[in-house]
Amino acid sequence: VQLQASGGGLVQPGGSLRLSCAASGFASEDFDIGWFRQAPGKAREGISCINYNDGRTFSDESVRGRFTISRDKAKNTVYLQMTSLKTADTAVYFCQASKSYNQYGPSCYPPVYELKGQGTLVTVSS
Repeated sequence: VQLQASGGGLVQPGGSLRLSCAASGFASEDFDIGWFRQAPGKAREGISCINYNDGRTFSDESVRGRFTISRDKAKNTVYLQMTSLKTADTAVYFCQASKSYNQYGPSCYPPVYELKGQGTLVTVSS
């Protein structure tokens, strides 16, 4: 399994950015995948996750209404559309996936998402 995240960069507060995660090597579509972030000195947190098969989503309260996760099965890609960015959103963003799926919907609980890719840095600053 490979997870390739891209799209990070420098953006001003209030701006928008879209992250992409190219996912490959999965044996089926029955897995949960999502975006996690880690700011300096802080633990990694799950912010937005999706069931790759049926599209059910979960977003953390800190990004709800500002970030939207989606997936394009034809392109094997998961996206994170980020709007109304704040300086507090500055972090390295990682794409991570679970080996199966949660029948009750994606949880974004980090230990469950053990398949990890490299991160992409998002810096929100004026």
